[in-house]
Amino acid sequence: MNYVPGGCHYHTLTSCNYHQIGHIDTAGNYKIKGVHSFFYYFAAMLYNPSTELQDVSIAFSDNNIWLINICLSIIMFSVALSVKISDLKEIMRTPASVATGVLSQYLVLPAVSFLLVWLLKPEAGLAVGMLLIAACPGGNISNFFSMQCGGNVALSVSLTIIATLLAPLMTPLNFEFWTTKLPYLQPVFNGIALNYTDLSLTVLQILVVPLVIGIWFTSRFPVLSQRISSPLQRLSILILIAFIVFAFYGNGHIFMKYWPHFVFLVFAQNLVALLSGYLLGRFTSRNTEDTKTISIETGVQNAGLALALVFTFFEPRGGLVLLVAWWGIWNIIAGLLVSQLYKKWGLISVNA
Repeated sequence: MNYVPGGCHYHTLTSCNYHQIGHIDTAGNYKIKGVHSFFYYFAAMLYNPSTELQDVSIAFSDNNIWLINICLSIIMFSVALSVKISDLKEIMRTPASVATGVLSQYLVLPAVSFLLVWLLKPEAGLAVGMLLIAACPGGNISNFFSMQCGGNVALSVSLTIIATLLAPLMTPLNFEFWTTKLPYLQPVFNGIALNYTDLSLTVLQILVVPLVIGIWFTSRFPVLSQRISSPLQRLSILILIAFIVFAFYGNGHIFMKYWPHFVFLVFAQNLVALLSGYLLGRFTSRNTEDTKTISIETGVQNAGLALALVFTFFEPRGGLVLLVAWWGIWNIIAGLLVSQLYKKWGLISVNA
């Protein structure tokens, strides 16, 4: 049996004495009291997911799906415009760091995310969302965060290129492999009308094609590429942020009602991802700059791609879409925080 502090069994936590966790104010609203009780509350949300959560539907039109795909393609194209020949040579110059980064993204992160799901056993839709996020490549804005924290930007760009090229194969492969390992996820997984060829082609169209076109464009028009790369990348990221915020705003009542079910899970998965990338970098004796970059490349996932896949191939219901949508917002917040943390504190040199 599993117990939370205070003696309440997880599966009966919602029937515990709620005066231990909070109180009813004069307006009749329930208030949580104290940090310690705050964790009781989240435990209750994790282990007693509302049955209504499975039936939550998010309003999203075909035009919205088209818009998010365009945003992701523009971001990928703008990233490719900043790729230099020296960045491509980085792959050959530091193969060990590149291999460590790819391993961290496509093997370590899905594995530790699976362990997190296995330990916490969140609602099935939430769990599927976590495994989908883990199966996606690193986020395109990770290059910006690597630059901000003093990481190896050339390595970051190299990892973005390789992870993107591998995504049509590794994203569906990882998602199916880890999702089918937990029996309680089978009903959700079996209910997904997922065509892996179509999924791979979608990833190819959204990420790989813009990347290849961008690299070709840079080689043909280097001066123009340098001039438009930064403004285009900022504009596309702002559009994507506005789009996700708009999606939250349009479904604000749903997110406000169910946020305790997914906010903690996103934070926990992101923290585990950042730490696993950092520890793998140290374990493989990467230098400080490379370790920072590997950590960020592992922790900043392409939630935009996951969101596009959800609305293209999945039924946009339940915790799955809520968790993935919040990842899109948290990605940016966490990236900014971690890059500044690494920049301010620095890392203890792995070679010391």
